[in-house]
Amino acid sequence: MAVTFSDLHTESGLKALDQFLSGKSYISGDQLTKDDIKVYGAVLDSPSADLYPNACKWYATVSSKLASSFPGKAVGVRIGGQAAAAEAPAAEAPKESAVADDDDDLDLFGDETEEEKKAAEAREAAKPAAKKKESGKSSVLLDVKPWDDETDMKKLEEAVRSVEMEGLFWGASKLVPVGYGIKKLQIMMTIIDDLVSVDTMIEERLTVEPINEYVQSCDIAAFNKI
Repeated sequence: MAVTFSDLHTESGLKALDQFLSGKSYISGDQLTKDDIKVYGAVLDSPSADLYPNACKWYATVSSKLASSFPGKAVGVRIGGQAAAAEAPAAEAPKESAVADDDDDLDLFGDETEEEKKAAEAREAAKPAAKKKESGKSSVLLDVKPWDDETDMKKLEEAVRSVEMEGLFWGASKLVPVGYGIKKLQIMMTIIDDLVSVDTMIEERLTVEPINEYVQSCDIAAFNKI
């Protein structure tokens, strides 16, 4: 529901604002918003601390926050128009009075202007881009077994290393005896977890043609997060 303040250049308007701010630090919520700026701009000067303590405290808070955003030294400027309109006899120009009331009413929840939208977009663009979270890495040791003792282990290793995938990096290797003259290939690899599935690579690359001409089976001997 929109909150409306009228005639903030008059005692009645300041009294209504002071009552509204009782127990509040800001117009909307618990921090400075555009609502505060709109109302602040309609108040001609700092309200009396004796007559309007809540409004005076709020005005001083907004002034201090705005001052830090504008380093230039202010010399003091007054805006005419509203006060003069308040002094004019109401009976002389009823139409003009109605127009003035429309100007003084502040709809705190109205549509954003183009300038406000552009300013918001500029603030968003100025924010530093969120750092993309890096994917984790893992170190994997594979046990690759040949068909028999007659399998050419050099060609077996070449076949294994021929598998190329984004996020896959082959490392050191060695031959380990398993019995009956058969040796298995132990080979290290580093993977980027989001890019490489070791199980899928074994099923779809290392144990199918043409590599299965040399490879009987392939197992994960060790898997460690880096």
